[in-house]
Amino acid sequence: MSNTIEVYFDVGSPASYLAWTQLPALADRNDAGINWKPMLLGGVFKATGNQSPGTIPTKGHYTRVDLSRFAKQYGVPFESNPYFPINTLQLMRGATGYLESPRFQEYLNAIFTAIWVDKKNLNDPDVVSEVLTNAGFDPSEVLALSNKPAVKEQLKQTTEEAVSRGVFGAPTCFVANEMFFGQDRLDWVEKALR
Repeated sequence: MSNTIEVYFDVGSPASYLAWTQLPALADRNDAGINWKPMLLGGVFKATGNQSPGTIPTKGHYTRVDLSRFAKQYGVPFESNPYFPINTLQLMRGATGYLESPRFQEYLNAIFTAIWVDKKNLNDPDVVSEVLTNAGFDPSEVLALSNKPAVKEQLKQTTEEAVSRGVFGAPTCFVANEMFFGQDRLDWVEKALR
């Protein structure tokens, strides 16, 4: 039995956002830790031949409705982003750079909220800069951190690790070696912890 949840995620995934809103309380209830693993979902899609449900009109429509249902059930705000899909390369480098920082969750809160609550266009660097500034980050420092070779390499390695473990989308959780794909599998994550 493991008391750690490994979570592969990308901020451009609305299901990752919903899982992020629920996992801390789930972990607390089960005296478990969370090992957040920022990955580049586009890289996973390319490696696995998968694609976003949003690229298929009928599936995309249903997925947006379903995500809204879950948000209501969880009691969290959620809005479909009109600028989806968001190119998350720099954003996920930022997440990787802050992974060991006490500000990691602040960073995720700023980015997830901007995309999936405030419907901001984070494809636009000026909008990203505004979001970071409003959250108390120095955009130039975030950019410098995101461009460090070690940070770029770590994001690449985590993405490759995800693919090697069978990940094909986000979020994907592991408890020990058991894989659970999607924020709608959190009940199974909790059962695996118990």
